[in-house]
Amino acid sequence: MAEEEKSAAKRNSTTKKSSVKKASAKKTTRKRTSAKPKATTAHIVGEAPAPVIERASSDQFGRINIMDITPTAENGLFPARVELGEPFPVTAQVFIEGRTKAGATVSVRNPRGHEVERVAMTCTNPGLDRWEAMVRIGEHSDLKPWDADYAKVKRQLGEWHIVIEGWEDTYASWLHDAAIKVKVNDDVENALESGSQLLARWAGAHDSKLSADDKKILRKAAKTMADKSLAPEDRLAAATADEIQRLHEEHPLRDGLSESNPQRFRVERPKSSFAAWYQFFPRSEGAHYDDKGKIVPGDLKTSLAGLERAAAEGFDIVYLPPIFPIGVTNRKGRNNSLVAGPDDPGSPFGIGSELGGHDTVDPLLGTMDDFKMFCERAHELGLEIALDFALQCSPDHPWVKQHPNWFRTKPDGTIAFAENPPKKYQDIYPIDFNADMEGIEKEVERIMDLWIKAGVTIFRVDNPHTKPVRFWQDVIAAVTRKHPETLFLAEAFTRPAMMRALSYAGFTQSHCYFPWRNTKEELEEYLPETNGEHGFYQHNTFWPTTPDILTAYLRDNGIAGHAVRAVLAAMGSPSWGIYNGYELIENRQRPGFEEQIDNEKYEIKVRDWSKAGKYGIAELLTSLNRIRAEHPACRSYHNLHILESDDENIVAFLRQTPAELTGTGKADTVIVAVNLDGHDAHQSIVHIDLKEFGFDPDKPLKVHDELTGHDFEWGADNFVSLAPWADVAHVLTVVED
Repeated sequence: MAEEEKSAAKRNSTTKKSSVKKASAKKTTRKRTSAKPKATTAHIVGEAPAPVIERASSDQFGRINIMDITPTAENGLFPARVELGEPFPVTAQVFIEGRTKAGATVSVRNPRGHEVERVAMTCTNPGLDRWEAMVRIGEHSDLKPWDADYAKVKRQLGEWHIVIEGWEDTYASWLHDAAIKVKVNDDVENALESGSQLLARWAGAHDSKLSADDKKILRKAAKTMADKSLAPEDRLAAATADEIQRLHEEHPLRDGLSESNPQRFRVERPKSSFAAWYQFFPRSEGAHYDDKGKIVPGDLKTSLAGLERAAAEGFDIVYLPPIFPIGVTNRKGRNNSLVAGPDDPGSPFGIGSELGGHDTVDPLLGTMDDFKMFCERAHELGLEIALDFALQCSPDHPWVKQHPNWFRTKPDGTIAFAENPPKKYQDIYPIDFNADMEGIEKEVERIMDLWIKAGVTIFRVDNPHTKPVRFWQDVIAAVTRKHPETLFLAEAFTRPAMMRALSYAGFTQSHCYFPWRNTKEELEEYLPETNGEHGFYQHNTFWPTTPDILTAYLRDNGIAGHAVRAVLAAMGSPSWGIYNGYELIENRQRPGFEEQIDNEKYEIKVRDWSKAGKYGIAELLTSLNRIRAEHPACRSYHNLHILESDDENIVAFLRQTPAELTGTGKADTVIVAVNLDGHDAHQSIVHIDLKEFGFDPDKPLKVHDELTGHDFEWGADNFVSLAPWADVAHVLTVVED
């Protein structure tokens, strides 16, 4: 990653939420079935006709008004993206004229247009007519692309739609007035007779999805209300019984039913957003010193140890840097020096030599068969393989001779190497897309197809922001048409607009500014940004370090700092990653740069993994991945809430998924409190609005610390004390009685 991009990443913040939403009525050209709304509320006893659904065109309202649907971006040009089974919020303004009451539901429709679920919305802000619902498309699955039953997952993927349905809540409007009239004895008979007719009509409504027993309940209540021998209070009570209230919540009478324009959602496979990444260099895995003190590099066979370690720590994706032949011309030496020594292996990002290019395994690592074996073992361990795809070439790459028009030529006839004056990258030729972008696309598609067939399911793309967005849009569309299970991670530490555009173009996940968000103020702004509306389009993956990034925070805060950043990464985003060596507290910076000295990009690392146990970080990573796997609340980009805390070094947040969306029948709540100071202990009061999260404020909240095993009772205000030499964080789960 170029130095100026790192600087930009530190300064930038992700795109701010727009304060003005576009009305959903501007998203389709579908025409209305009639110029005027048709009445659907004839007050007669008996079977009701099928409801007439008012579908608003791009510039017309339905009988019920529906506006400002979220999520949406770019006027609906790009679909919101969610992982299969991931809970997410949908909101809209739904209202009707006068004091008549309205209701709203979310209709979830599969790629064939069939409704598979109808979710009731709740009016959370009557003054603004704001309605909300938590929705889930499909069921969460742990099936992998290579599993025999993966077709069950594949059938659920693709473009789905949600439609907001607004309707006149005739029952609620009637009940409000009838209760008053019975109480003051005003026009009681007409009020009760209208109610009897309404219940009978409700029982015959085709839209309400009532069972035979439900219809009997309504008809019995209608008959009771029509019985003039009973007292008015008793007749009214028949319409307000618990069974009727239940039916109103679950299967309401929906008069004047109006639909919004369909809102597009791209439903992606498991691991598209909820993922735990682990990166290592194959040439360092198993590397050792021979009896003369010379380094013997690792290869794809010795790298099986890295797979075992990643699986043992609970990760589910192993990410490899480029494994292609490395160029010799202008090869870089240790710490990015311009002159390589005879034993310097070069940077794997200087791709291509006389041995081959992007479609070849570096012979020093093994053969294509070795790589396929490596992938097979990963799959046996439940791991996916992500391969780095850096679209750049060493001067020795075969493309330089085969396709000279793919590179920019200087007036003197030489090919221009990469540079950002005064910086120069002599070992790399950048691709010029202006002469033959279509030809480059076809070649990249061919290469990706080759690696996918070998076992790769994910590509981590290096510096995609230095290539045309349209190029990636074309390539990703072509690859996923043939291999829809393929995911893409963008390593794009750059301007917010470019990062968002790459997400629109098809990148499933994205590196982000998390490494530089270290203070409480920065985190309290960035965590909701990542886990809010932004998360429908850009899935930020939190990495505490990478081979390119070692921040001052990790340099200066030692073991405690590594623990803090691991907790924040794992619990602050559904997708997170660790670059190996983190367990060994590798935190020495190269002077003047925010990266490690003796950088693994330029040399082979010989590590003593037996020392990992003394730091405790490997154990912490394992615990964090276990917590994430066990708790559905950790899987969503749309359920994080910052909690108030009164110490500037303690940040606290809560994740919650409601009972109906966890798959367990119980709500799942995870509370995280972290001491950001790696040197001193801090205490704080952490405040929780218990009612807001569905807890009884008069009862103690029983919580279990998943990191220490301790149990506590919490309430609205909770004392927290965290020390870097003891517990840097609490990760608490709410225990239901």
